[in-house]
Amino acid sequence: MKLTLSLFLTASLLASESVSAFAFTPSSQKSSSSSLFVAQDIEAEIKVNQEKKNNKNCVFSDATLPNAAQDEEQFQKLRTDPQPHSKPKSFATQCASLYQPNPGGARGVATPVYFGSTFTLDNAGHGARLHEKRESPYTDADGFVYSRWGSPTNEAAALQIAALEGVDDKARGLGKCLVFNSGMSAITSSLMAVLRAGDHVVAPYTVYGGTHEFLTEFCANWGIEVTFVDGAGANGPENYRQALRDNTKVVYAETPANPTMRLTDLEGVAQVVTERYGSSVECDIPGTSPHDRKRPFVMVDGTFATPYHQRVLDIPGVDVSIHSATKYLGGHSDILAGSVTSRSEPFLHGCSKVQKIVTVPLNPMDSFLLARGMKTLDVRMQRHGENAIKVAQMLNEHPMVAETYYPGLDSHPDRAMADRIYRSGCDDEDEDVAKTYGGMISFVVIGEGEEALRRARNVCENLRVINLAVSLGGVESLCEHPASMTHTMIPREQRLAGGLKDGLIRVSIGLEKAKDLVDDLKNALDKCDEDGCVI
Repeated sequence: MKLTLSLFLTASLLASESVSAFAFTPSSQKSSSSSLFVAQDIEAEIKVNQEKKNNKNCVFSDATLPNAAQDEEQFQKLRTDPQPHSKPKSFATQCASLYQPNPGGARGVATPVYFGSTFTLDNAGHGARLHEKRESPYTDADGFVYSRWGSPTNEAAALQIAALEGVDDKARGLGKCLVFNSGMSAITSSLMAVLRAGDHVVAPYTVYGGTHEFLTEFCANWGIEVTFVDGAGANGPENYRQALRDNTKVVYAETPANPTMRLTDLEGVAQVVTERYGSSVECDIPGTSPHDRKRPFVMVDGTFATPYHQRVLDIPGVDVSIHSATKYLGGHSDILAGSVTSRSEPFLHGCSKVQKIVTVPLNPMDSFLLARGMKTLDVRMQRHGENAIKVAQMLNEHPMVAETYYPGLDSHPDRAMADRIYRSGCDDEDEDVAKTYGGMISFVVIGEGEEALRRARNVCENLRVINLAVSLGGVESLCEHPASMTHTMIPREQRLAGGLKDGLIRVSIGLEKAKDLVDDLKNALDKCDEDGCVI
């Protein structure tokens, strides 16, 4: 009877949605001893409150007790304003004690950097609640417990990405974001959240080298089958359709593709998945395991386009948006970061658990740098695109270039699709935003086999403004030769099947003066048959 009464009183005090998860999860999900401990702890707080409610210094009064909303406010006051520690007197204790700034410090216009690995608790019951919650990307009114489970600066960066992805809008459908310590961490966490032995994945031939390595080595070792398809262009959706199976759990896309710049018809891919398995809305049941879902999760790596050009979660049937935030979102080549955004509660729970146990959230300092970088994403992406079209036009006319892949060129095989995909940061009501097509260009030097490899390496090594380096999306221009650098782990036959030719060079166009970049590439191409290539 005593426990029943305490739970009833607890339920009355905790009617709000923000704290409803801490003490009322099904009994199958937690031990009875833990439930009793929490109930007794809350009962003790209520008893103290009842004894003090007539005290003039107490926040409670008889006039407010019947009001459920005010009861909740009073409970939160009790929870967030615990008894203060005694003022330290000894030197050693003064050195080791916590000193917090005035609350006015929260008014700073820059996101604070919270370096703490752990967070103080109000009481043991508070700690019990935090440990019993179902894993989720964001905290609730109970706050944080340990930085491996998330921290304030990390969550601030995640909220900003969620806004850019369009999942902070009730009209579009609410979702959440997780921020990781690298793009590969984001990719692998997403896959590990939903895959297990006996499952099947459909992925494109042309995919980032690290993703390919994870799928062909780690997934294969874990008993997960992978089918690669040509996912680009008008035939992409049909190629995906033919590869689907009853045990398919992930349909993975990368668009624009790295490094060929081919585009995927995401609406078409999502449609063929829905036709076979049903819609995401029908298959997603909050509170369940992501493994229970019958419909495959449609995941999209949109790193090259960013939400400035492409909001993939606005497409019905697309479940997960992934970005290597090291690239354009961070924008300054000074951090490693990755993001995962979704509206699927089971997926977000599974991915949060993987982040908590296997991978790790982005550290506070890099979370701050990421958030700061995103403040200029709009203007940076515009300049990247303005520079890139000028470089692409020169490449398209140079005699040593066999093919140029840039979505803004009429010669691009997916040009019509590009006009639909690249939104250039345009909101629905905007009409005067200049259309751009991103800062990534790939081109193929003339020749075949070893000749093409030699010429491509020569071009990269003769550049004097553009830097020879992997990665992309920073303010400085970078180039690389995938066949001998980032994609060497992909077998040549499969690499060629995906359109990644021996002589292909990838260029990340930065924010320098466009003429300097054009002249630098032209000069390197003019010298690509000269001796001096280091093999």
